Amino acid sequence: MSRRFLTGAVSAGLVLVLAACGGTTKDDSGGSGAQQSTATANPSAAAKEGVKMAFLPKQLNNPYSDIEVSGGKAALGELKGEYKLVGPNDASASSQVSYINTLIQQQQDVIGIAANDPNAVCPSLNQARSAGIKVVAFDSDAAKDCRDVFINQATTQGIGEALAKQAKDLSGGSGEIAVLSATPNATNQNAWIEVLKKELAKPEYANIKLDKVAYGNDDDQKSFQEAQGLLQSFPNLKVIVSPTTVGIAAAARYVSSSSYKGKVAVTGLGTPNQMRAFVKDGTVKQFALWNPADIGYLAAYAGVALKSGQISGKEGETFKAGKLGDYKIGASGEIVLGPPTTFDANNIDKFNF
Repeated sequence: MSRRFLTGAVSAGLVLVLAACGGTTKDDSGGSGAQQSTATANPSAAAKEGVKMAFLPKQLNNPYSDIEVSGGKAALGELKGEYKLVGPNDASASSQVSYINTLIQQQQDVIGIAANDPNAVCPSLNQARSAGIKVVAFDSDAAKDCRDVFINQATTQGIGEALAKQAKDLSGGSGEIAVLSATPNATNQNAWIEVLKKELAKPEYANIKLDKVAYGNDDDQKSFQEAQGLLQSFPNLKVIVSPTTVGIAAAARYVSSSSYKGKVAVTGLGTPNQMRAFVKDGTVKQFALWNPADIGYLAAYAGVALKSGQISGKEGETFKAGKLGDYKIGASGEIVLGPPTTFDANNIDKFNF
């Protein structure tokens, strides 16, 4: 799904975006304060071939992350680069650190990372940058002083506002809701939830109560148990909003086989293939997502552009990202992929990812 297609697919009524595995960071920064790039970019420079880029997702064998990195692999094939995939089997805060240290020793040219914790990875990422390795955060940001650019799916504010709107729409404008998030330290999840809470404090949401933010640690079984626990603890719950593809699928699976089906709405960000059965059986009315492969694809093009000197990470710089077209770097090195698509019973069979 190209960026152009996604933009065309989303109408004003479909600007909904509810949580998944991607996101933004707050303005906090941690680590040892690596220097900001002072290099002068040359947008006319030729793209280097043979660039070695390693992808370090939050965890391996996560369906969403698998799709993301597949896009990076495809892009590096187009760019005649070398693709590598490493990562932990759990999404704990410090689980990525040892992998970064190994990648430094292996003298990778670029590290693409979806950070489990914005600050825990900073010292190692700063060491990588000091060694001349470019750092591209994607999906879930590292602290901004620890990377060169960040590939964001959409804006944090937009996602948080859409979370609130979707909760309001599915609850009928009043009642109790809960959030089933990933890990307590997930940068993107926390930023989205913070905006959601601020939206819920506004007068138009006065009749909606957020009972709890639960954490499934991006583990299917734990997320399933947390969804069950939410409904047992809050019997009047109307909506579960899950800012993670693992969580939305687990919550939908529980609700679909329980007495809550048809009474409790489940929404969030998920892949069409993952959620199709739940849409067709009526458990999920609608959910949203961008094409995760495009995130990895854009990250790879940004990484090669950085290593080639076409960009340095400064606001206003532009580069070409293959089939996705031209992109401009925003404030704090942020590059926004574009708007997501809303999926429901009317369109879900048109997508296969």
